[in-house]
Amino acid sequence: MTAHRESFSVSFEFFPPKSDEMEIQLWETVEQLSGWDPDFVSVTYGAGGSTKEPTLAAVTRMIGEEKLPTAAHLTCVDASRDEIRSVIEEYRAAGVRRIVALRGDPTSGIGTAYAPHPEGFAETADLVRALVEYGDFDVSVSAYPEKHPESADLAADIDTLKRKADAGAARALSQFFFDNDIFERYLEKVRAAGIGIPVVPGIMPIQNLTQLKRFARRCGSSVPAFLDARFEGLDEKPEEREKVAADIAAEQMEDLGRRGIRDFHIYTMNRAPLVSAVLQRLGRRQISSPRIAAA
Repeated sequence: MTAHRESFSVSFEFFPPKSDEMEIQLWETVEQLSGWDPDFVSVTYGAGGSTKEPTLAAVTRMIGEEKLPTAAHLTCVDASRDEIRSVIEEYRAAGVRRIVALRGDPTSGIGTAYAPHPEGFAETADLVRALVEYGDFDVSVSAYPEKHPESADLAADIDTLKRKADAGAARALSQFFFDNDIFERYLEKVRAAGIGIPVVPGIMPIQNLTQLKRFARRCGSSVPAFLDARFEGLDEKPEEREKVAADIAAEQMEDLGRRGIRDFHIYTMNRAPLVSAVLQRLGRRQISSPRIAAA
């Protein structure tokens, strides 16, 4: 893929910092990645609003000071409708007009049973509907090419996505995956179910394969054996390991491009070098003057 600004778009996901050191790292990452001219960036939101204030602070700075198109994540977990609407109003006051609407993981941990708040939204589609009623929100939702861990099967999972799309979601951002055939088959089934919104593939450049495997098991994503082979013998060779990681992500995006995909959502893990290396391999041009000054 000879990639230029008009040939494909990227968006980046960040998470709110939990320490002063992580705060510095976040803004250094944002500074470096803003030069790649993302369509938008997003900031995650902890279960039950556990990162509400850090998320709001990060989103406010990205929109107000840094002028980045920014989506704030919002979940339904452990919150009443009134509490969620209060967060929505805070977001709106900060200038947020993009929301990634999620059900959210149970506060008891991924894999445990989810129970809706008795006065809350029963599912994500209800939250999407409430956001759409405001009339000025661009709403993204999640999609799961290998199904959500709690879904009975892929068909049930796609039914859930259809309810979110029918409620007014503008696009779906997918869970990360590494087998593009899985994503293509998933997309075919999504379209066959009458879902027309864009499904943007989530790309996870591999910062640490061992940690990735643990995380993938929790969220239901498979890690193909070829990844072990690609990283074999590189445990003590960080520079070579990063080159291989960048190659893998770039190859995946290039292959998806050949299959007609033009939008990508990249999970940055608040680290810029590997993401930048991936985009460099794809020939993407940086804009001449990054919009963000480091903290």
